[in-house]
Amino acid sequence: MASKLARLVETIVEATATPYPVDRYLELIDPMITWRDTRAKITDVRLATDRSVTLTLRPTRQWDGHLAGQYVEVSVVVDGVRHRRFFSPANAEQNRGELELTITAHSGGFVSRYLRENARPGMVLGLGTPAGAFTLPADRPTRTVLVSGGSGITPVLSMLRTLTAEGYDNPITFVHYARTPDDVPYRAELDALDRTLSHVDVRIHYTRTENPEHFDPTHLDGIADADGAQVFLCGPSTLMSAVRDYAADRDLSDRLFSEAFTVDTAPLLDPNEPITGEVTYSKSDVTTDNDGRTLLEQAEAAGLTPEYGCRMGICFSCTKVRKTGCTRNILTGELDSEPDQHIQICVSAPVGDVEIEV
Repeated sequence: MASKLARLVETIVEATATPYPVDRYLELIDPMITWRDTRAKITDVRLATDRSVTLTLRPTRQWDGHLAGQYVEVSVVVDGVRHRRFFSPANAEQNRGELELTITAHSGGFVSRYLRENARPGMVLGLGTPAGAFTLPADRPTRTVLVSGGSGITPVLSMLRTLTAEGYDNPITFVHYARTPDDVPYRAELDALDRTLSHVDVRIHYTRTENPEHFDPTHLDGIADADGAQVFLCGPSTLMSAVRDYAADRDLSDRLFSEAFTVDTAPLLDPNEPITGEVTYSKSDVTTDNDGRTLLEQAEAAGLTPEYGCRMGICFSCTKVRKTGCTRNILTGELDSEPDQHIQICVSAPVGDVEIEV
């Protein structure tokens, strides 16, 4: 023990004489000993469905917990390269000493597939600071409607668990969309809540057997439009659009709060503005025809592998310099043609000819 402490002191002293952060040295002794970085050790791994993995983590002392509905950056080192993605904790916000993540392994998801196949107790992941405004109001609603689809279940489940943990007894309706019963990672827990708590009403719709378009307006009639109801929505873009249209048609938009876990990056096709031009990746000496998608997607289609994180315009991992040309921010619609500007290529689509440092 004494020798380990002496080595720790020696390492810290060495760190003060170098440009590297102290935590880079501390992690050589124990990755859970940190000065500034927040990390978490995996304590349990469950394969709840054939496409997901549920991780229970014990964070380091820097972790202050999250608010139900927020997301957190998770980083993992694979073959010496650190990869970052964003996931929403599923546990109640009252449980600050533990973190639960349920991650769906998508076909193109490098990190999600890696964690499902390789996560083991004892593995240490990096954690960022929780962020996001998709949270419960301080003054709890008189009626809460939680709507989710696919892996969007985790932030609204965190809301449900938080409300039940604090003794909230106003009506809660939990509406979830999944392909089949086997695709719902928390089905047993939701069934138990539905049976045992009179104020909780769980309604799960299976899109492969009921409605391939996911959403039917009758699913929310009499619930979302009830007096005082507030609706919290998270899921794929098709579900988000359908529920938003539903709320707009019924003048309920001011009571709908939403967050997407993916961004619709399909090109905005306007017959008056045809897609033209070429994209030049100056560092790679590659030029391709512009097909209207984001610069990140077009770069990947060209065989390039630029760094990225969230693919949602949040983490700035994909920031590159646009040397020339005009791009459209797909989140805001804003056009920008100022030369030599740093842009996020995951949410920037070229308009005409563009040269980007990739």
